[in-house]
Amino acid sequence: MREYIIGLDLGQAQDYTALAVAERHADTGGNRYDIAWLQRFALGTPYPAIVAAVVALVGRLAAQPDAVVPTLVVDMTGVGRPVVDLFRQGSLAAALHDITITGGDTPTHEGASWRVPKRDLVSVVKVLLGGERLKVASALPEAAMLTRELLNFQVKITALAHDAYGAWREGTHDDLVLAVALAAWLGEYGREPVQGFAFGARVPSAYDDGNAIRPLSWSRPSGRGFPQ
Repeated sequence: MREYIIGLDLGQAQDYTALAVAERHADTGGNRYDIAWLQRFALGTPYPAIVAAVVALVGRLAAQPDAVVPTLVVDMTGVGRPVVDLFRQGSLAAALHDITITGGDTPTHEGASWRVPKRDLVSVVKVLLGGERLKVASALPEAAMLTRELLNFQVKITALAHDAYGAWREGTHDDLVLAVALAAWLGEYGREPVQGFAFGARVPSAYDDGNAIRPLSWSRPSGRGFPQ
C-alpha cells in the first residue's frame, strides 16, 4: 500500500509556502520516508489558490495504485488558522492535522490539533537522516534547495535545556525543511484517526478512477508546479 503524508509550511509576505510529500514505508528497522515531491509557491500566492492546489494534489495522490487515504499536516503557527479552516470547509479527501510550533518540552494535542516543540520537529529529521531513513528523489526540481537548507540546519541544546536554532526561521529560508519535518513528525508520532479517515484506510471508491485523475509520475517530475 502507498501511504502519503503531506507537510505544508505556510509562509507570509516575505516567506515561501512550501509543501513536501513523503511516502511512508513501515519497516522493522523503523519507518522510512521517501520525499516524492517538493513544492515552493511563488511569493504572494493567495492562500485560497494554495488550498485549491493542495486539494487537487491530494486527489491525484489518492488515485495512485494501492493508495490509502493521504494525510495532510499544516503548520498553524502564525497565519495558519484561517487556511486550516478553508481545508476543513472544503472537499479534502485526506486526514487533516494541524501543528502549532511551540517552545515547550512536550507535544500535546486535542483531536487533530497538535502543539509540538520546535526541538521535536528538528530531532525527528536528524534521527531519520542519521539512520538513513529519509531520502529525497534527486530528480525533483527543489531537491538541491532542500539539500542546502539541510546543510544550514543546525541545532544545539543549551545548558538550560532550551533550544537555540542556527537556521530555524531566522535569516535563511528553511521552509522546505519544515514541510519535511511536519510530515515526518506526524508519520512517527501523530497516529490517530481524523475526520473518519484512519491511517492506512482504503481510499473511498470515488477516488479510485485513475482515468478521472491522472496518476502522478514521481520519476519524471515536470516543471516547478504540482505534477499534472
